[in-house]
Formats: sequence, C-alpha cells, structure tokens
Amino acid sequence: MLASLSRAARRRLLAGAAALLVVCGLLAWWLVPFGGSAPRGSVTFSTGVPTGVYQRYGELLRQALARDLPEVSVTLKDSEGSQQNLARVASGEADFTVATADAVAEYERERRPGHERLRGCARLYDDYVQLVVREGSPLWKVSDLRGLRVGVGQDGSGVRLIADRVLAAAGLAPDRDVRAVSAGIDTMPGLLERGELDAFFWSGGLPTHAVQELSQRFPIRLITLEAELVEKLHEAGDATRHYRSAVIPADAYADAQDGRPVETLAVANLLVTTDEADPDLVEGFTRTVIGSRDRIGGQVHPAQLVDLRTAIYTEPLTLHEGARRYYRSVKP
Repeated sequence: MLASLSRAARRRLLAGAAALLVVCGLLAWWLVPFGGSAPRGSVTFSTGVPTGVYQRYGELLRQALARDLPEVSVTLKDSEGSQQNLARVASGEADFTVATADAVAEYERERRPGHERLRGCARLYDDYVQLVVREGSPLWKVSDLRGLRVGVGQDGSGVRLIADRVLAAAGLAPDRDVRAVSAGIDTMPGLLERGELDAFFWSGGLPTHAVQELSQRFPIRLITLEAELVEKLHEAGDATRHYRSAVIPADAYADAQDGRPVETLAVANLLVTTDEADPDLVEGFTRTVIGSRDRIGGQVHPAQLVDLRTAIYTEPLTLHEGARRYYRSVKP
C-alpha cells in the first residue's frame, strides 16, 4: 500500500507515525515517573491505635498506593504511636511510618538504635493536644490535675511524650503528682465516660473521631493550654522546640466547645523511612501522599492540610533522596 502512495503522501504518513511515537513515548514517561523500573515488592507501614487518625490515614493511603504502585504490597501494622513507630522503622521492622517531629527529635537526642538512619519523606499535618474532661468538671487548667486520674497515652505513644512534658511545664511531676493511667485513644473515652478517669490527654488531627464520638454521646469539655506552657516547653531544650501555640477551631467539636475556640499547642507529623529505602519507592510513596490529599482528606480531615509547599520541610530529619527527586520534579 505504501508503494502505491505518492512520494508526498508517504512523507506525510511517515512524519505522522514519527509524531505518534513521540507522543506515546512522552505519555509513557509521564505515566511512569520513576528514574528506574516501577517499584515492586512488599512494605510494612506502622500506623497507630485502631481508632486513631494514623490508622485511618494508613488504610486510605494503602488504597491510594494500590492504584499508583500496583506492584507494591503494603501491610499495615498497629502501634502505640510515634515512639514505637520510630523504633520499628529504625530497626527494620517497618519500612514507613508517621511520627511527630517532637518524637523524632527525642529519638535522635537520646541516640536510640538506628536514629542516624531515619529520613523524612513529607511533612503531613499537625497534631493538636486535646485535654478532655467531663462537662461540669471543676478542672480548668493543667495544674488542677494534681492528685487525679489522668489518661496519658500508651508508653510507646507520642501522646505520652507530650503529656509528660505538658504536666512538667505546669509544675507537676508526671510520676508523682498525678495518677497516670497508661491507655490509648481506643480506651480513654470509655474510661472517662464511666468515671474511671478525671481527664485524658490526646494528641491528634482535628477532629479525632474517637473524641468526636464521645462528645456526641457524653458531655465533655476541652481545657485550655495557655501560650505560657509553650514558652516553658521551649525552655526545656531542642527536643521541645517543635511545639507551637495553636487554636482548636470552634467547630472542631461542636458539642463540646459551645462555639468557642480553645487555645492549645500543636506539632507536625512527618512521613518517615530510612536511608536504605529504595529511592524509586520513596519517590512513588511521596507522590501518592501529595496526590491523594483531597481524596483521603474527604474522610480524614487532617489530611486536607497536607501541602506541597510545606511538605518538603521534614526537620529534624534529612529529606530522603527519593522524596527530594519528587519535589524537584514538581517544582514550578
């Protein structure tokens, strides 16, 4: 057929075919944005307690990764929280996790095993400290907790780290001046409701489902954490400089706040891996985290705050090379 065409027609046909090949090549490059072969294999993602934001975020992220990285199998593993998450990744028990910046700083300050291997992929969203009491409680500030039963999070959690520091900043020794109860967000609301706790600390994205559910079935109130507490925390050293003054919006827990915002403190969450993670895999992971923000944020509201402009700031962790490659690829 080609022989029967005129010379001009043959040139046009060949030119069109060449252009089509170029377009197909560009399309393939765009659809597979990795420096080498598409990532494959199995990874473990250490999350959090079953009813916490980390766990739900991990479930939705796994779904997004199944679409974007179909050759990568992701296993989720429950944990007590940030401190345990970091230990798992540093030891190789998990490949990725989410942890708060203050927990990372403490892990590095104490030079715990594998601390030098930890790397950041993205700054995600902020956790807000929530100190919850029953409505009608005579407690109005942290120092009022002296001698009382206080839920402080599980031993391996970021909540425990923050609760101990906030209590100390308020002049209370966590191991002597309060009756500390080691429990997670999966059990603390029920303990408060049954009268087995006088208050509990939680640090998580807004709104935290377990706290929201509690507020809808049982009258609660949030205690203010004044800016002065943040100042005292900063005086304690480098590991506490990641806290900032923040405000829980008035509509975060409508049934608990009576239309009023609540002063508190916040700390950033980081997506964490190690220096041994495959750069192509980390690039793909990071791409999905940023690209799935709106889809995940529709069900886990804190995820709506993941922002490409700030995601690159993973202090105190060095940015992983794979994540750096992704941010460079989308730089304007």
